This record gives sequence, C-alpha cells and structure tokens, in this order.
Amino acid sequence: MSRVVVVHGVGRQLDTAETLLAEVEPALRGGVELALRRDPTLGRLMDGDIVCAGYGDLYRQPGTRGEPYYRAEDVEPGFEAVLLETWWREAARLDPRIAGPDIGWPDGMGPGPAARGAVGRIASRPLAVDRVRRALHALTRTRFFGAVSDRLLISDLKQVRRYFTEPKLREAVRARVEELIRPETRVVVGHSLGSVVAYEALCALRPERTPLTLITLGSPLGLAGLVFDRLQPAPQQGGLGLWPAPVKHWTNLADSGDVVALVRELAPRFGPEVVDLPVDNGSEMHSMRAYLTAVETGTAIATGLAW
Repeated sequence: MSRVVVVHGVGRQLDTAETLLAEVEPALRGGVELALRRDPTLGRLMDGDIVCAGYGDLYRQPGTRGEPYYRAEDVEPGFEAVLLETWWREAARLDPRIAGPDIGWPDGMGPGPAARGAVGRIASRPLAVDRVRRALHALTRTRFFGAVSDRLLISDLKQVRRYFTEPKLREAVRARVEELIRPETRVVVGHSLGSVVAYEALCALRPERTPLTLITLGSPLGLAGLVFDRLQPAPQQGGLGLWPAPVKHWTNLADSGDVVALVRELAPRFGPEVVDLPVDNGSEMHSMRAYLTAVETGTAIATGLAW
C-alpha cells in the first residue's frame, strides 16, 4: 500500500527511503491525529499507508568522502548566485537585524548576459566572491539559516541548480516518485524542492488515473525565473502554470517566515483551485517535520484520504 507518498527536499543525500520514513511517519501521523480530533469523519491512516520517495543518493558523488568542502568561491555565477541573493533579500526583509544587499550583482554574475564578456566576468569575480561571502555571513546568522554552515548552504544551492540544469539527474529524481504512485495512492506530499519534483511527476501521469490530492509544503514553485519558468511542462501562454491532470485537490501551506517559500500563495500562478493556507512553524520555519505536524497539513491529508 502507498496511499500517501512523501517527497523530501534538498540536503537528504545521506538518507534512504527507509530512514526518511522513520522520521516522516510519526510526524505525518501526528498531524493527521490532530485533524481527526477536530473532525472524526475525515480519512484515517492504516499501517503501511505512508512511503517516502528517497532520491538523495543521486546527489552523492562516488569516490568522495562525504560532501565537498564548499567555499564562497564555489558558488557559481548565474543560477546559484541569483538564488543566494534572492534568499538573502528575503531573509533581510523578514529579519530587520540582518543587513541586506545594497547593490546589484557585478556584470556577468546575474541572470542576464555579461555586459563586458569573458574578460569582464573574470575581472569582476573577486567582487562577486566578496558579495557571496557577505550573503553567506548574513544568512547563517538568521533565525532561518542559523543552524546551517556555509558549506551546507552552498551544497543546497548546488542541489537546486543541478535539478534544473542536469536533465538526466532530473529524470532520475522524478522516476523515484513516479514508481511509488500506484493505483491506490490518494495523496502526494512534496516539501521544498520535493514539491517541484512531485508537481512535475504528477504532470507526467495519465489524466484518467484515480484522482489525487497534492499537498505542497514550503514550496518554491511560485518563484519566477529560477523555478516557475523552468518547470516541465512549461507554464502556459499567459503565465499560468499547468494544472496536473490527475490532481483533484491541491493545498499549499507556507509559514510566513519561510525564506524558501518566497511566493507563499500559488493560486495566482496555478489557478484559483489551489487552496493556500498559512501555518505557524515557530522557529522551524522550513522544517518538514514542523509542516507535517501542523493540524492544517494533517487536515489536508486526512481530507484527501476520505475522498
């Protein structure tokens, strides 16, 4: 049985589907139990209902001892640099104690073409690295990223970038999700980058299969340029994201302090059928465990099981 499929985000390359399940299952069951206390008519979980789609091993590098020791110099221009700046700006907006960026990226370091070509990019690199150091210094002192080292933060940037820029990796990650979605599956839960993986996997399923409920937690799906415009399938003409054909109901949950969920309401991007709900995760704004134990998440899952 796999009535509920959970898809994790970045930073889980040392986990397997089994180790993830040991962490996810108690939290998810706890959230559903809170929901049932409010409404006993909702759907209930049975033994073996929950499975996790583990794909972290696909990011592990054979022949190396653990994660590379990334430094500021390893943040690549373009996608990684822009995503880092985006997180920095949002963190500074949410936390007035954090000094935010005050100038744009040097030529060649942002999303647009280099103004001065290869020579200009090389010349601007020291300034860009200094700016990356400032961003890392600021972010690792926020409530959101405070427990994360520079090395792990850069690793997370690279995992997101690789998903969107390496087709074979993207296909392999999605395959881990697609193989778990069975005829009996009723709910798919995606956290962080896992919400993107879940969305794309569901878009690839046949529309005539049994209807599903999609639940996205701390999702970056609405982030223009870096995420939304890179989705597969691409957004439709007019800027609206494609609705996954097998999905009957979609609930999106975001904490107001979640830096990753920069666009906290997805209805404007994917249509008014998306139910956007705020949650309060306390000091664990982006934690998958905190999202799963929220009664709002439990209610969405239990409601999906009842249909």
